[in-house]
Amino acid sequence: TPPAVQPGLGVLSAMPGRESSPEMGWGWPRKAECFESTWKGPRSAGGSVYLPDQCTPNPCDKKGTQACQDLMGNFFCLCKAGWGGRLCDRDVNECSQENGGCLQICHNKPGSFHCACHSGFQLSSDGRTCQDIDECADSEACGEARCKNLPGSYSCLCDKGFAYSSQEKACRDVDECLQGRCEQVCVNSPGSYTCHCDGRGGLKLSQDMDTCEDILPCVPFSMAKSVKSLYLGRMFSGTPVIRLRFKRLQPTRLVAEFDFRTFDPEGILLFAGGHQDSSWIVLALRAGRLELQLRYNGVGRVTSSGPVINHGMWQTISVEELARNLVIKVNRDAVMKIAVAGDLFQPERGLYHLNLTVGGIPFHEKDLVQPINPRLDGCMRSWNWLNGEDTTIQETVKANTKMQCFSVTERGSFYPGSGFAFYSLDYMRTPLDIGTESTWEIEVVAHIRPAADTGVLFALWVPDLRAVPLSVALVDYHSTKKLKKQLVVLAVEHVALALMEIKVCDGQEHMVTISLREGEATLEVDGTRGQSEVSAAQLQERLAVLEKHLRSPVLTFAGGLPDVPVTSAPVTAFYRGCMTLEVNRRLLDLDEAAYKHSDITAHSCPPVEPAAA
Repeated sequence: TPPAVQPGLGVLSAMPGRESSPEMGWGWPRKAECFESTWKGPRSAGGSVYLPDQCTPNPCDKKGTQACQDLMGNFFCLCKAGWGGRLCDRDVNECSQENGGCLQICHNKPGSFHCACHSGFQLSSDGRTCQDIDECADSEACGEARCKNLPGSYSCLCDKGFAYSSQEKACRDVDECLQGRCEQVCVNSPGSYTCHCDGRGGLKLSQDMDTCEDILPCVPFSMAKSVKSLYLGRMFSGTPVIRLRFKRLQPTRLVAEFDFRTFDPEGILLFAGGHQDSSWIVLALRAGRLELQLRYNGVGRVTSSGPVINHGMWQTISVEELARNLVIKVNRDAVMKIAVAGDLFQPERGLYHLNLTVGGIPFHEKDLVQPINPRLDGCMRSWNWLNGEDTTIQETVKANTKMQCFSVTERGSFYPGSGFAFYSLDYMRTPLDIGTESTWEIEVVAHIRPAADTGVLFALWVPDLRAVPLSVALVDYHSTKKLKKQLVVLAVEHVALALMEIKVCDGQEHMVTISLREGEATLEVDGTRGQSEVSAAQLQERLAVLEKHLRSPVLTFAGGLPDVPVTSAPVTAFYRGCMTLEVNRRLLDLDEAAYKHSDITAHSCPPVEPAAA
């Protein structure tokens, strides 16, 4: 039994039989000797030394220690979980071992740790794993845009051509034109854009729908011309293509012979005689038959006879003065013999004069005996004026290809891809059309044999507004789908109402039909109806725009458009190929147009090359 001691003191006594050992240094007997000699404190009655309690005061860190154990001259700090070190004053970093068992983030803290999750995740009930937060469960997460949940995040999606505005929480149109997408003209639209090329300059969109390329013929036509032929339709004004003046010392009779070919039913072949108020004759065609108008001594007459000759075949025609008669022959057969009271050569200043013009007259057609359209799309060759005394015409024709005829032609009108014709037509119904269902109507039938895949067939133009209220054209791409495809497009202004596929480059003739009236617009190609590109409401709105334009003066264009902005219509390029147009059940005659480009042939068209056909 230890002796009584003061509180807080231990008893140190010699332990009999215990000697020092290597592990213990000097043993308890020697320690006792040391304490005995140095201890100044209390002793037991038997003289033993009492040691202090090593845990008083507590040497262990208060925050990290669970308990302090006195070891009789030493102490032991029992650490709380998360603490270490002799004094329990060192934090144990649990996160250094397998991330503390956390799935994502481990946060160490003095004596402990806790798990956390990245943004977009939340801590599970086990305190260690993480689960995704579905931000799209909040209907306001993306506002007007579509919300797509992602692991730990979300995305606000917009349709193509739109970009998300996080500030407005809405989809806003991307202006692709600011990005320089188009080579020439760019037009931005909600969610998209369209590129336009200078069609009148012979360009169209290329495969990438952004750059431009040349409009090239895809069907070869037999464009060869004959240097020995004279084209009579070159001068659209109706003025003569050839003017000759003969002077003779003696009275001379007229002798003229030539080969002639045409599909044109009406026009002037030649004029012979003096001035307007003297004696003269005009040989012309009317309804496909030869007509002779003559004026002698102020008296005019008109006679017509012979077979229909506007069948496109060559035939020989001659005019000859014989003993006070005029004889007209076709293929050596006399079809007219007319008694006349005078000669065509007129005396003037001691000479006999004769004016001879080909393809027109030297005065206005209203001063004829009977007015006629002087424009004649015909071809002449092997001419012989006054027994072949003139040799200058052949040299002139040989030097000018525009005066030459196509070697081979077919019925139709040829548009060279460089010009147009236009008419002044009215599409509003008159008050006399009582009981009609509509106040306006547009029906067009176009028979086409294209040489290229892009070009305007038919269009209306309002000069005062420089607007194109209606157009029908060939195009080789689908503008909204941005897809290359050969199509016919029907449009009001720049908006396509209907599209229909067509095999443009097959060398065959196709029929394109459009019909527009109040509440209705249709497009057909070879009898197959096209697909509408607008809703019923949009169609009515476009037709209302068209009707408003029709109440203004409009011009009807064939084969192209005037110099308008490329955005005025889906196509502005000139048409290349053969075409005849029927508008509101009336066949349009290019000889009756208000204007026609000189390279357009009104009634003749070269055929497709045999290999292409």
